[in-house]
Amino acid sequence: MDGIIPLYKERGMTSFDCVSRLRRILKTKKIGHSGTLDPAVDGVLPICVGTATKVVEFLMQSGKVYQGELVVGRATETEDFEGQVIEQAPVEAPLSDDQVQAAMQSLTGEITQIPPMYSAVKVNGKRLYEYARAGKQVDRPTRHVTISSFELVRNQYDEVHHEQHIFFKVACTKGTYVRTLVVDLARALGYPGAMKWLTRLASGGFTIDQTLSLADIQTLVANQTIDRYLYPLDYALKDFPTMELSADQWKTVQNGGWLRAAEVQPGAKEVILKYNGITKALYHRTADHHYKPTKMFSTK
Repeated sequence: MDGIIPLYKERGMTSFDCVSRLRRILKTKKIGHSGTLDPAVDGVLPICVGTATKVVEFLMQSGKVYQGELVVGRATETEDFEGQVIEQAPVEAPLSDDQVQAAMQSLTGEITQIPPMYSAVKVNGKRLYEYARAGKQVDRPTRHVTISSFELVRNQYDEVHHEQHIFFKVACTKGTYVRTLVVDLARALGYPGAMKWLTRLASGGFTIDQTLSLADIQTLVANQTIDRYLYPLDYALKDFPTMELSADQWKTVQNGGWLRAAEVQPGAKEVILKYNGITKALYHRTADHHYKPTKMFSTK
């Protein structure tokens, strides 16, 4: 079995839990996921099966879209509602849409983030959450991410608890910590904040309406119809230009050989090479005007 399944990951499961379950359901070990989702987050998790595991990195390079809710007025140790409250500051008057949108705009574009202590980023061989659980603070590496859009969906004031509930939608590059982004939004508004919930709407070129649940997949396997719902590995490569190889060129590529620039689509930095309509390799242009393998998908 080879292909990509856009899985709907339920809350309460780790991404590895999903892979483990699918290995049993699909009866294959060769499975990988594209882009980890925290246990408390649900939504799109592209799963690669068989030879499609070779395109995981290309799925991960695509942008992500999320929707969620920020509660302004309290902060937690984990930046979401999974952790203990560590700070509170009542929001005495409602925050206007204009105030929220202006703060969102200040966090749009290329920004620098510091990963939260409760995250899987490694420092000196250990995960940050291991330091956090031991009560230790360490210097965390910064990362540059791009927020393509940060939109206000709904803005609601809680008069009883003196908190503001901001419902948002964000499009961003891989590696973005949305928890940290919305906590920074709360800080930009002058308050502590924590993310209440988050759903990933899009990842790897898939949207949430394309996803299948684990239960759906189990039923399709039992009915022997799962193959109809597998996307080919080409789906992850659709943004690259393609070239059909001649028989002689295929013999060269089959052995990892280089192609001359004159043989390849003019100006292409990278190109997908196909033979008899089947994707065989991704090649890239070198400084000396040749094309050499970036990744081989098949030599048969």
